[in-house]
Amino acid sequence: MKPILFILLACVVLFTSCRSENKSTNTDEIGHKISITDTLQLTFNKGDKWLVNTETHEGVKNMEAVINEFKAEKSENYKELGNKLSKQTSYVIKNCTMTGASHDQLHVVLVPMLDEISVLRESNNLIMAKTSLTNLEDLIQAYFKHFNL
Repeated sequence: MKPILFILLACVVLFTSCRSENKSTNTDEIGHKISITDTLQLTFNKGDKWLVNTETHEGVKNMEAVINEFKAEKSENYKELGNKLSKQTSYVIKNCTMTGASHDQLHVVLVPMLDEISVLRESNNLIMAKTSLTNLEDLIQAYFKHFNL
């Protein structure tokens, strides 16, 4: 039950903390699509990467660094990893200044990241934790493929 509460709380914070979010859609956005989940699509911005604020980019880069350090140490303390990654996502959410379509596209990647981090923090199943880490790495690579400063 705790992972569900964490995910719900994270989503509420994510969706309410961003300042003056603009819910407009841009029908001119054409580009390659990759599937992040069964219901959401991450797209390019007319063939280009979406622009993000500095804090968002720093937070995701820090997440990648935390994962690389975890793997270099050959650690299996996935709960600690999840806690470290949670601090980075909290930083991104707290410092969100993005609006509009780029902000909406960021959510396509960030919400699944929160789900995977929740699994890392709460799971006692080593196989599930390893799978979540792999999924999280894929989401981070999708972020870098679709977003930039």
